[in-house]
Amino acid sequence: MQIDPTYASIQGIAAGAYDGYLRSYADSVRGFGHPVIIGFGHEMNAPWYSWGYGHVPASTFVAAWRHIVTLFRRQDAHNVTWVWTIQADISSTRPVRSWWPGAKYVTWIGIDGYYYRPSDTFATVFGPTIAGVREFTKKPVLLSETAVGPKAGQVAKINDLFAGMRQYTTLGLVWFDMTQHQGIYHQDWRLEHNPKAEAAFRLAVREKLRLARAP
Repeated sequence: MQIDPTYASIQGIAAGAYDGYLRSYADSVRGFGHPVIIGFGHEMNAPWYSWGYGHVPASTFVAAWRHIVTLFRRQDAHNVTWVWTIQADISSTRPVRSWWPGAKYVTWIGIDGYYYRPSDTFATVFGPTIAGVREFTKKPVLLSETAVGPKAGQVAKINDLFAGMRQYTTLGLVWFDMTQHQGIYHQDWRLEHNPKAEAAFRLAVREKLRLARAP
C-alpha cells in the first residue's frame, strides 16, 4: 500500500501534525499481524506530484519519511516492509540520493519505469537508475510499477524485461495492468487482450526468472 500525501503537508508530517492518524494506522497494521508492504510519497525524484522535486525540499521529504517509519516502530508495527519508490531516470527527474532516508529506514528500493518505444531495453529503462542507487545502498530492488506498451513491441520486450530482472537480480515486479489511451506515455498496458503477450509473460515467469531473496 502507498501512503499518499496529496492532501497533507510534508513539513507537517515531519513535525508530527498527523501523528494521531499515523498512530491509528500503525496500530491497525500491527493488529493485522501479517507482513505488510508500505511506501510513502512515491516517485519523489520527479516533478509531477506535490511532494516531489520542485515542490518540496528533499530534506523535508526525508524528515517526513523517517518520522513515519520511527512512529510505526514505536507503535510496535514491526511487520512492515518499507519500500522507497523512485521514478526511473528520465529527462525530468533528478538524481535520487538527496531523497534517500538512510538504510535503517528502508527495506526495499522500488523503481517505476516503462517500455514505451521499440528502442527501450532493461538497460536503458532501469540500468542507469539501478547503477545510481547502487552507489549508496545494496538494498533489494523491486520493479514497483512497470509494463511494456504495444508501441514498444510487447512480446519481444517482455522477454527483455525478464532477462534484465534476471541479470540484475531484482525481487520481482508489479505490472501496471491498466488501459490508457493518451499517447505513447499512456498506452494500453494490459496483457489479457494480447494472447501472445500473455503467453510470453507466463513463459518468462515459469522459465526465465531468477529473483533475489527478500530479507
